[in-house]
Amino acid sequence: MDIPRMGVPQRLAERMSMAEQHEYLRARFSRRTMIRGGAVTLGAVAGGAFVPGATAQAAVPTRTAPRTETVDGALVAPFGRHLAFGTDPRTEITVSWQVPVAVRRPFIRIGAHPWDLSRRIDAEVRTLYTPAGVGASADHTQYYVHARLTHLKPGRTYYYGVGHQGFDPAEPHLLGTLGTFTTAPAHKTPFTFTAFGDEGVGYHGLANNSLLLGQNPAFHLHAGDIAYADPSGSGKTSDTGFDSRVWDQFLAQTESVAKSVPWMPAYGNHDMEAWYAPHGYGGEEARWTLPDNGPDKHNLPGVYSFVYGNTAVISLDANDVSFEIPANLGLSGGTQTKWLEAQLKKYRAAKDVDFVVVFFHHCAYCTSTSHASEGGVRQEWVPLFEKYTVDLVINGHNHQYERTDVIKAGAVTKTLPIGGTAYPETEGVVYVTAGAAGRSLYSFTAPLSYEGHVSDVESVASFVNTKDGRQNETVTWSRVRYLDYSFLRVDVTPAAKGRTATLTVRGIAETGEQVDHFTVARRAK
Repeated sequence: MDIPRMGVPQRLAERMSMAEQHEYLRARFSRRTMIRGGAVTLGAVAGGAFVPGATAQAAVPTRTAPRTETVDGALVAPFGRHLAFGTDPRTEITVSWQVPVAVRRPFIRIGAHPWDLSRRIDAEVRTLYTPAGVGASADHTQYYVHARLTHLKPGRTYYYGVGHQGFDPAEPHLLGTLGTFTTAPAHKTPFTFTAFGDEGVGYHGLANNSLLLGQNPAFHLHAGDIAYADPSGSGKTSDTGFDSRVWDQFLAQTESVAKSVPWMPAYGNHDMEAWYAPHGYGGEEARWTLPDNGPDKHNLPGVYSFVYGNTAVISLDANDVSFEIPANLGLSGGTQTKWLEAQLKKYRAAKDVDFVVVFFHHCAYCTSTSHASEGGVRQEWVPLFEKYTVDLVINGHNHQYERTDVIKAGAVTKTLPIGGTAYPETEGVVYVTAGAAGRSLYSFTAPLSYEGHVSDVESVASFVNTKDGRQNETVTWSRVRYLDYSFLRVDVTPAAKGRTATLTVRGIAETGEQVDHFTVARRAK
C-alpha cells in the first residue's frame, strides 16, 4: 500500500535512499506546485523513514545523507556550533552545528588536548527542507549536523573540532576552529549558570551573549522564544512572515557562547513553527539534540531534566497549558504534568540533590502590560511547585525583568527585598521573569524598582490569562521591575550535610550593571 499520495510512494521508497527521497520531494514541491496547490501534507519522518499517518504541513524534516555531487568540502566551513547536555551531564554531551550546503561524511574529533584529536566519531545529518510557498524562505534547505558523545569523564575539559570530507579540524591550518567543553563534576562543587528568554537576532542579543561568556557559566538556560523565525507566535500555518533562514543567523550569533557552554532551551510560542510536524516542533527536532528523558520526546521535545552538581533542572513546555496562545493547548493530555510531579518527587528524595530549578516560557507571575500571567501555568503547575518546594522558577515571554516576593497559594508569604533571603522549605516559591534577552521591550503600569533605584508600591494592577479570557487582578507580589535588556546569573554554593547551601540570584543588565540580587537558602542533604 502506498503512503499518503503527497509523500514518497511506498514502492519507490523501498528502492530509494533517504537522499533520493529528499530530492524526490524537493522536485514535487517546486514553487509552481505550491502556488497551484497551496499548503500540502507530507509524510513526516520518524526514525529516519517516512511513515503513514503522521503529517508535516508544507515542510520536510528528514535525517539523511544529502546529495553531494558538486560540493568541494575544502571550501565549506561549519558554523553555528551549539552544545547540549545528554541525560547525564557528567558523561554525555551533544555537539551540533550547521553547514550551508550538503557535505560528505561529517564527523567530530575529540581529545584531551588540542594536539591529540585522534578520536573521530561520525555525525548525523538532519536535513530540513522548507518548500516554496512557506513564508519568506522559499525552497530553502538547511543542514544540521549532530554528534552524540557518551562515556565521557566527569569534570573533564575536552577539545573538539567538527568537520567533513575535505575539512579536517585536526589539520594545522584549521586548529583555530577548535572548541572546548567541560562535563559536569562527579561531586558537589560551586558553579554558575545563566538564563534568559526571548532573544531573537540583533545587537542586544549579541551584547547579552558577550556578557554571558564573561560569567563563565557551566550551562545556559533559554526560556523560550529563541530565534523568532516565526514573528507571529500564534502557532498557525495561516500566519505570515516565517523565515527559516533566521535560524542560520541566530546560531551564528550565539556560537561564541554555545560552542563551549551547553545551551539548554525550553520552547515558547514563537518556537511553534506550524509548518513542521509534529505540532510545530519538527524544525526544533532538526536543530537541537536535547536530553530524551521527558514524557514524550517526539511531541514534547523541549521537556526534559538533568542534574548538575547539587542542582536539578527541569525544562517544561508551557504551550501545552497556555490559555493565552492555545495552538498546542492540551497537547500532552496531562502527561507532562504527571511527569513533572514524578520528577519533582524523585529529585526531592534524591540524596545528592539540594536545589530544584524549573524553567519554561509563559509566566506564572508577571505584571507586564503585554502578556502578564498565564492562568494555565498557575492551574497546572504552581501547586506542584509549592508542594515540592521548588527553589527557583525562571520564565520568559514578557520582555522585561521582574521578580516576585516569596509566594504560596497566590499570596505573599514573605516580602523579599533586594539582597533578601528566601527559604523555600518553609516559605514558598520565588519567580523571575527574565525575558529581556534581545527582542523589543514591553512595559509596566507600576514604576520601575531595581537595585539602586527602589520604588516600592503596595499593589500593582495587572491581569491573568484564563480559559475565559483576560481577568484583571491587583497583586502585591511584584518586588523588582527593570525595563532594559538583561539576563540572569545564578551562583550555586553547596554545603556539607546539615549546613546551608545557597543560590545567589542576580539580574544583570546589558550594561553589566547589577539590577537585582537575592539568595535562596536550603539545608544541604
